[in-house]
Amino acid sequence: MKKTFLFLLTGLLAAGASQPLRAQNPIIKDAFTADPAPLVYRDTLFLYTGHDTASVQETNYKMPDWRIYSTTDMVHWQSYGKRLSPKTFAWATGDAYAAQCVYRNGKFYWFVATFHKKDDQSQGGAAIGVAVSDRPTGPFKDAIGKALIVNEMTTDKPHAWDDIDPTVFIDDDKQAYLYWGNGSCRWVKLKDSMTELAGPIITFTPKNYIEGPWVYKRKKLYYLVYASAGTKPEMIDYCTAPSATGPWTYQGIIQGNVPNSFTTHPGIIDYKGKSYFFYHNGSLPTGGSYRRSICVDELHYNSDGTIKPIVQTTSGVAPAK
Repeated sequence: MKKTFLFLLTGLLAAGASQPLRAQNPIIKDAFTADPAPLVYRDTLFLYTGHDTASVQETNYKMPDWRIYSTTDMVHWQSYGKRLSPKTFAWATGDAYAAQCVYRNGKFYWFVATFHKKDDQSQGGAAIGVAVSDRPTGPFKDAIGKALIVNEMTTDKPHAWDDIDPTVFIDDDKQAYLYWGNGSCRWVKLKDSMTELAGPIITFTPKNYIEGPWVYKRKKLYYLVYASAGTKPEMIDYCTAPSATGPWTYQGIIQGNVPNSFTTHPGIIDYKGKSYFFYHNGSLPTGGSYRRSICVDELHYNSDGTIKPIVQTTSGVAPAK
């Protein structure tokens, strides 16, 4: 059964004065969640997330599935619970790493990162798959019955977990691009089917790049936002370009370290006239680097299109109208 959650709302803060409801950060409190990927469909913002289930004592990730939430006002969040897991893919094994769902041609394509079994298609390592549904909340099924990207397709990095964190951008001319990677960033064109590659894989390494790319376009400028090694723990840096394929110009750090988590992960969307920056930290009770929680704050631009530094808040965002 679907449940609607109203997460830690502010109320009457001064005598006789009624303040507007605000969903305080972290916005998701019914589970430990990470790697936010927002999608706006019609009048609803859907949020696709990872799910941390490691115990307080564990020192590694335990992420059994992906979950979905939605809102129409940025305050009330509806949980749909678990909607996809690596078990959906017969070729997969391991955890549910960062993922993103996009809409195209009447269908929803959920690009996910997990690990590949050793078989005649791959000798293992991180891989990217695609699930598909007719609805934003599923049910989802494996779109092609095999991985879209396997470890053997990228050889510039020696470690087995380099093919993670997929993000998809669809340009104004309807050309779709897949970006991903840990240690280096890769991109490739996708065919209209969204389940086939339409060209060679291109590898590049933006300044300070670690993982978690997010690509979008605003006006005539393209943005590549990613988790960076500016200092440890991770920060968020970004580049801009005149096209979806670059050349990318480094623009700097926009988000500093987050509370109680080694990693952070960007997800950026416009909704009801405002821009929002989703990320995760470890600030819920008993939280940490392997028990993370999703937050959101407003994102603002300078007149030249550069991004103003993200102000991390505990008060959350004002209601969207």
